[in-house]
Amino acid sequence: MKLIDFLRQDAVRYADKTAIVCGEQQNTYSELFSMVEQKAEAMTTEHRHAIVVRAAQDIDFIATYFAAHLAGKPIVPLEHDLPEEKFNEIAQSTALADIPDGVADILFTTGTTGRPKGTMLSHEAIAADGENLMIAHKFTTELTFVISGPLNHIGSLSKLWPSVMVGATIHITQGMKDLDQFFLALEKGGNRTATFLVPASIRMLLQFSKERLQRLADRIDFIETGAAAIAEADMLALRQALPHTRLYNTYASTETGIICTYDYSRNPCIAGCLGPAMKNSTVSITKEGTVACGGKTLMTGYMNEPGMTAEMLRNGTVYTHDQGYIDERGNLRLSGRADDIINVGGFKVAPTEVEDAAMANPAVKDCVCIATPHPITGQALKLLVVTTDGSPIDKRALATFIKSRLEAYKVPMLYETVTKIERTFNGKINRKHYKTSQP
Repeated sequence: MKLIDFLRQDAVRYADKTAIVCGEQQNTYSELFSMVEQKAEAMTTEHRHAIVVRAAQDIDFIATYFAAHLAGKPIVPLEHDLPEEKFNEIAQSTALADIPDGVADILFTTGTTGRPKGTMLSHEAIAADGENLMIAHKFTTELTFVISGPLNHIGSLSKLWPSVMVGATIHITQGMKDLDQFFLALEKGGNRTATFLVPASIRMLLQFSKERLQRLADRIDFIETGAAAIAEADMLALRQALPHTRLYNTYASTETGIICTYDYSRNPCIAGCLGPAMKNSTVSITKEGTVACGGKTLMTGYMNEPGMTAEMLRNGTVYTHDQGYIDERGNLRLSGRADDIINVGGFKVAPTEVEDAAMANPAVKDCVCIATPHPITGQALKLLVVTTDGSPIDKRALATFIKSRLEAYKVPMLYETVTKIERTFNGKINRKHYKTSQP
């Protein structure tokens, strides 16, 4: 079954059940599917072979998304505030593209290259992703899933898929800037609410709204995180704040789909631990130590980029740049990205490991480990730190703290207090910014 088949089924099976909520507006499954049918009928008369739209956080976009699936046309959801020139450029390239049959979504991602790539996802991949999440995270009809992230990226968009597959309620908010709206959505969801939060949002909630979050401890069924690495200290703090909530750390990307997940509410809090492969996926480690993914969730390829597709997708396997290993329990454990590794006099250091050690220090609010030139070792480690109270960091104390957790060669030589760490929209450290800014 395609995702749209599940929505059609919901419109009959759960006709009067609330399907979607956004602000004061809400629609039942039968109402939502009627909107989808009307939009799909209009789309069938259009000459465009793909629907390029701005992904707004509203019900109209959700109806448009499913309407494209019903009309049999790929949908290309773009950032809501994308400049008009860039929007038109992508729309024009999509109109000229040779899009394979069976492609449902084309999601644009910059990845680490900074160059936008249209990642094509098939109907089969989307259904497989939805089933992975539905089974692993135990989605049920009674669940209300709160979506606060942008719907043009797989992190939040993918939560529509299992929700529709089981007939759950979807509550759309306008992001995490309005925390009152976010908490109101959690409260309205009753005793079975869930949400997806990037690690940066989790840290923000723990720092500024921990007591408010704790008051909902018995109502939040589960929280999933992903898109970026979550620090062990934040895993522990969230588990303490929500002792009855299932907490998941998931490995996924637009290219691979939803691959692994790890429940750290019932297992040790281990940074970089992402659990075993889900039902429709496989994960392995190459001889170079990088992660390779297989199964039904993989992308079809990059739109208009056969060469780039061939580099990453070969013989039914997506080869990532993530470094890691599979432990004795079958859990995928990440140690960073191959292109982020810093060579310090022959010793290879994953900056994420240094950052995770530093983030366990209460004085550190945020940080990034970067390479800086060194006359003897070629490169040295430098830690840029945002302090919790805004005062200059005690360099000696922090170095001693990190040394108690890591090998000596992984302890940064230099430290600098900064006002903020550059991050991407989904909370990942913008390492490209720091690499290009170095001499």
